[in-house]
Parts: sequence; structure tokens; C-alpha cells
Amino acid sequence: MATMITASQLLNVEFCGLQLKNPFILASAPPTTTGEMIMRAFDAGWAGAIIKTLVPEGEPVANVAPRLASLNYEKKRMAVLQNIELTTDRGLKVWLKEMGQIKKRYPSHIVIGSIMAAGSVKKDWQELTRRVQDAGADMIECNLGCPHGMPERGMGSVCSQDPEITKHIAQWVKDVARIPVMIKLTPNITDIKVTAKAAQAGGANAISAINTVAGLIGVDLDTTEPFPSVNGFSTYGGCSGPGMKPIALRAVCEIFKSTHCPVSGIGGVSSWRDAAEFILLGATTVQVCTAVMHWGYRIIDDLCEGLANYMEDHQFGSIAEMVGLAAQKMTTHESLSRSYRLVSTIDKDLCIGCGLCHISCNDAAYQAIKWDAKKREPSVDEERCVGCGLCSHVCPIDECIVLRESKVPLKKK
Repeated sequence: MATMITASQLLNVEFCGLQLKNPFILASAPPTTTGEMIMRAFDAGWAGAIIKTLVPEGEPVANVAPRLASLNYEKKRMAVLQNIELTTDRGLKVWLKEMGQIKKRYPSHIVIGSIMAAGSVKKDWQELTRRVQDAGADMIECNLGCPHGMPERGMGSVCSQDPEITKHIAQWVKDVARIPVMIKLTPNITDIKVTAKAAQAGGANAISAINTVAGLIGVDLDTTEPFPSVNGFSTYGGCSGPGMKPIALRAVCEIFKSTHCPVSGIGGVSSWRDAAEFILLGATTVQVCTAVMHWGYRIIDDLCEGLANYMEDHQFGSIAEMVGLAAQKMTTHESLSRSYRLVSTIDKDLCIGCGLCHISCNDAAYQAIKWDAKKREPSVDEERCVGCGLCSHVCPIDECIVLRESKVPLKKK
């Protein structure tokens, strides 16, 4: 008789030799500011957490206020969240003590120590590594991705914008590490595959991506002060949240396809669907930050339940079976079929006669949608439709406009 796999067993995952009860890890960020917060997250159901990044003793960390700004799109709040917060401002010794306490209370959960030092100071990287692993951490994440505040000190994103520095840091940490080492990369670079390969060459056991995207959320038009305004002035910050997901998915896919390192995917994960996409594109674990800042630790229930249901519906027996399936379907633009012809089809029963499809096609596409003003009804000229799909994206009604395969020849202009 076959053994039944429970929903919770489906989510078990192995990452660099570590066993996690699910693939969801709290990213090194405000949700992991203290050990007490991490323990509450573990009680809620998170499998692992990466502590707020540690820096060498004596490195000044003074945060400003405010340090967050958000881009709200229509009814969606925090579609993009910009932050200019620095690494942890709590002492190294405090964190080392708390890591030990967390592991004593939650031995089956994964605690990852995030560390950062200047890209040229070998002794600092190695000293932080020794102290973090001696405190009981299960893994080390080298933060080479922070785009604000720290780069001015030779830390953060400037390190993973240089493949040689990335490689050296990985080597330095691996030389003294007895636990797995993960390198966290910045997306603020022309080709993330280059630094991913450098991290692998340096001996990294895993790669995490992406750190936040450097950006500027906007300007107060009344005061002309950029956001977030710190007494009238601001600086560029790191952007996270749903709007960053496309950038993160590309990075995860490229790293998965160009290295042999397991990937921990980060960037815009707000739902189980987002997590499934990251896994299908190559991530073995998924890190979450902004969604927790918005909704709290409780979202772990929806993440786990939704992902387990998806796996059952699609007959996946494990996370490992999912990893990278969609990545194998990514190819070059040149390799894509030119003979596969699609045209738009409008469901007249669902159509509300808003005319958006006609307007967008007429003003920004190929003039393939005709408009009957009297009936307030659109129709598709199949000979002109190129199947670009714009109309289906502007249509406010789900499934009203879909693309279907067509044998009707395209009329040449």
C-alpha cells in the first residue's frame, strides 16, 4: 500500500544539507530585527530566518527618520517600498547571545547569520564568520547587496558589482566556515550571471538574490523634497515589494541556469503564487520581507497552504521536483517560433463595452479592433491582429479577451 504524503511533508526541503519544514525564510530585514521577533516568527510557522546584518565591532550604524517611502498604485499600497535603513544597530555580542538562545529553543529551525564587512578587509569577514558560527548559526549569508549607506564605506552592493571582490569574499569566508556559506547578490549590475559565477568560483554553497533595487520613490510636489525626506533632504534607497518581482525572477532564473549553486529567491514575494514562480524558475528556498512588513508573520499560513495545494493539484511530490521546471523553458529571443500565430478573441457575453481594447489597439498597437459606436461593441479583424496581447491586458474583465491560435494569414501592410 502506497504511503500517503501529507501537505506538510510536501513542503519539506533540503537546502545545502539543512532540512527545512517548508521553503519559507524571513529575509535579513526589519522583520528579523531582534531574536524575540524571530522566535515569534518561528512560533507562527516560518522554517528559517536570517538575522539583521551584522557588521564588525566598532562600525558605526546610525539610522535616520523617516527611512521608508512607498509607491501606492491605485488601491494597492506598498506596491514598491523604498528603504534607507542600515544594518543592525544592535551590538554584535547581543546578537551572538540571542542566536544561541534561538537555537536552544528552536533546534529544528534554521537560523542564518547575515554578515557584512568592507570588500578589502579579509580579517573582518573571517572574524564575523567565526563568531557567528560559534554562536550556533546553521548557515552564513554574506550581504554583498545593500545599495544604500554601506557602499560609501566599501560595503554592500559595491562588493557584488565586482566579480573579483565577490570571489575573494566567498573564499575568505569559506576558508574558516564549518557551516554552509550563501552569497547575497545585488541586482544593480549589468549581468548578475558574472558575479554569480564568481561566487561559485569562490566556493559559495548557495546564492541568494536579489537584494533591493536602487531607486528613488518620488518627490513631494508641494515641498519639492524627495521621499523619504529627512529634514528636507533624502538619498537613493533600496526598493522592494511586488513591483520588484520581475527583476528578481529574471535574476533567479539566470543564476539557476548559469551556476550549480542552489538559489534562495528574494524579491516581491507576496503570495504562494509568487513563491511557486520563484521555485519553478530555480529557487530552492524563498525569502520574504516586504509582505511581512505589510501583513505580519501570519501570512506564512497562506503561503504554506496555498503552495501545498498547488503541489497536490499538479501532482508534485516534493519541492525538489518543481525547482527549475520553468527555467528550462526560457530561451533566446532568436530561438522563439515565428510561425506560431495567435489572434485575440472577445467574449461578447462578458464584454462591458468600455472600449479600452479598441483605444489601446488603435493608438498603441496594430488597429485590429474595430468599434461599433451604436452597439458599443468591439470586434477583431483577424487579418490585422498580430497577437501582441495588449487588448487582453487593458481589458478590465478577466477572460473576456483571450488569445487563440489562428490559421488566418496576417495581412501585410
